[in-house]
Amino acid sequence: MRVLVTGGAGFIGYHATLALLDAGHSVTAMDDVNAYYDPALKQRRLAEIGARSSYRFVKVDVADAEALRAAAGNDRYDVILHLAAQAGVRYANTNPGAYTHANLVGHSTLLEFARHHEGLKHLVYASSSSVYGNDTKPPFSEDARADRPVSFYGATKRSCELLSHSYAELYRLPQTGLRFFTVYGPWGRPDMAYWSFTDAILHDRAIPVFGDGKLLRDFTYVDDVVAALVAIVEKPFAGAAGEAPHRIYNLGNSHPQSVLDLIGHIERTTNRKAQVEYRDGPPGDVRETFADITRARRDYGFAPKVSLENGIPRFVEWFRNYHRL
Repeated sequence: MRVLVTGGAGFIGYHATLALLDAGHSVTAMDDVNAYYDPALKQRRLAEIGARSSYRFVKVDVADAEALRAAAGNDRYDVILHLAAQAGVRYANTNPGAYTHANLVGHSTLLEFARHHEGLKHLVYASSSSVYGNDTKPPFSEDARADRPVSFYGATKRSCELLSHSYAELYRLPQTGLRFFTVYGPWGRPDMAYWSFTDAILHDRAIPVFGDGKLLRDFTYVDDVVAALVAIVEKPFAGAAGEAPHRIYNLGNSHPQSVLDLIGHIERTTNRKAQVEYRDGPPGDVRETFADITRARRDYGFAPKVSLENGIPRFVEWFRNYHRL
């Protein structure tokens, strides 16, 4: 298959690109390599992918319709894997415009590109567990209303899902939305707790912990998510008769653990004690995430294999090697 991956220099985009290439697919990756976090990390990911005959990378802001069309050129794609987005819940409290541009404008631009793209069979896009807010009964089902997100980030992601559904209704554009649940692992994002906590513990700095450390997160190892991504890209879309060709899946570990559990695993892996400072949390954080993965298990055999206990040591080993600690 010929696959376009947006956000190809990002955390999940990097892993997905490698997995698709290893599975024998041709990949065009696009990313604007912005400075939300250190662009050097994104460049290192791209360097790890390297030069391959079935791969090319284009630096472009996919929210720019003309630039996107120019970057695609005459290429024809069977599937688009749209992962480009402004990530992070808390950054939206100070810079909501970044989310409006990257998430809302970016997603609508990709939808227009996709519906006019000859031969496209499927658009797969990233959503988030943040759409569920605090009012959804755990475990979170894709059938929940999810209409009261508590963060602007979550609101943009839910809006993207609704935009996608409208395109599926209007233009019969086959689409699959994926609600990711706290994905972590090697080559991850520095703004995520597992990264910042590991960095602080290894450098004897205090860790700010919100909600008394009792906030629950459905930590999901990146390899488990990427295995599902590849399966979804490779399997032809088969929508129900008479319904809009749009479906949504939770991709989570379905085993929420507390922030204190996360810290404990890092402490045991590094053999160091964390200096915890309890603080009031910023607005936008949800109390819990908990994925009901029944649908993904039924349709794709999705069965997460890596527990937090096993995944954190893999991340810490990578982190030490990356930073030469």
